[in-house]
Amino acid sequence: MLLVESDSGVVRLTLNRPERRNALSEAMLSELGAALEGIAGDKSARVVVLGAAGNVFCSGHDLAEMVGRQDADYQALFSRCSRVMQQIRQLPQPVIARVQGLATAAGCQLVATCDLAVAVPEARFATPGVKIGLFCTTPMVPLVRAIAPKVAMEMLLTGIPITAERALAVGLINRVVPADQLDASIREITEAIVGSSAATLALGKRAFYDQLALDEPTAYERATCLMTENAVQYDAQEGISAFLKKRPPQWKSE
Repeated sequence: MLLVESDSGVVRLTLNRPERRNALSEAMLSELGAALEGIAGDKSARVVVLGAAGNVFCSGHDLAEMVGRQDADYQALFSRCSRVMQQIRQLPQPVIARVQGLATAAGCQLVATCDLAVAVPEARFATPGVKIGLFCTTPMVPLVRAIAPKVAMEMLLTGIPITAERALAVGLINRVVPADQLDASIREITEAIVGSSAATLALGKRAFYDQLALDEPTAYERATCLMTENAVQYDAQEGISAFLKKRPPQWKSE
């Protein structure tokens, strides 16, 4: 259900249930969670690209598994999904969503959770749970942290898909590129990331999400402490020295 490939520091995870529109079944979530756990401890992994097979990026939860279950079953399913989303956020490596098609409900949640996202013009994004009587409450969590509250609320209340261009305008994704340029665009980003210090990127990603929920003075206090922590690390000192001496840096994390 999940393909895992690694090359030159880039790990590619591919949701591989095209016949089920890459729905996040319990088995799919389990495989994805296990893969993320492995990547977190892999020093050779520098950046992750999360993509999907077929024409649909991800249609959300597998509704076939959600009929006639008990409270405990739903609690376990949604908790597992939430843990996977938090694994992505807590992963030391940046994660890029490669969106080649429709992303709905928990699929849209995946896109909003990833650190970066690149999509084709044909991609669409929606949180349509309201249409089946199940409000997209957990997908709402990263969505409202990625885009303006009123835009998120419109998506949640109406379930109407937004275009890739609209998603770009509201900040849900970073780039919209033609399908034949999708991989090249992502490669441009991954090459830039792989060229930087893994330790610095991990610290920076953690700092970015840590400060989002803080008021500005507290955020500055937290950021000052982390930047001080960063400045005394080998890679920062090496990077500054390399810049001053006009030579390529040699990261310790390599």
